Amino acid sequence: MSRIDDLIAELCPNGVEFIPLAELFDLKNGYTPSKSDPSLWRDGTVPWFRMEDLRVNGGILDAALQRISDQAVKGGRLFPANSLLVATSATIGEHMLVTVPHLSNQRFTSLALKPGFIARLDMKFAYYYGFVLDEWCRNNTTISSFASVDMAGFRKFRFPLPPLEVQRETVRILDQFTALEAELEAEL
Repeated sequence: MSRIDDLIAELCPNGVEFIPLAELFDLKNGYTPSKSDPSLWRDGTVPWFRMEDLRVNGGILDAALQRISDQAVKGGRLFPANSLLVATSATIGEHMLVTVPHLSNQRFTSLALKPGFIARLDMKFAYYYGFVLDEWCRNNTTISSFASVDMAGFRKFRFPLPPLEVQRETVRILDQFTALEAELEAEL
């Protein structure tokens, strides 16, 4: 047995709790400010994420390639720091963890932890489990003029909520694998 198996046996002998995505996270869609109004894009201070950010800078981000002005923010509300952005249309099966307040384009759905779960879910664990969610998204799409995720099913997707000690050990191990992979890739 691994250390994670030992922790699960000790801390949750009846199994890991799974919670529907919509009960765990507030879900919001991104949007693109009008390109015909240059003031929305000039001297921006608000990070505005899109797929290119993920492709250029990786999956855990604290800065965006583009910024929008405060006037471009609908209702003055940003997506909170430590939210997952999941591609739910067009390029499906990608996600990122954004560690600063931000907005994104309409291809992403923001998953921000509901207040009752902030002390129960490590967002880096959520980021790693996001790869399982990505696979679910790729397998559950509808196609009209472009591909999009079945959002009714997305809201019901069951997300694991093991004890924090299990989450942190999982993150530690996956961080080590990620670092090793990056080191091997650099050497190649």
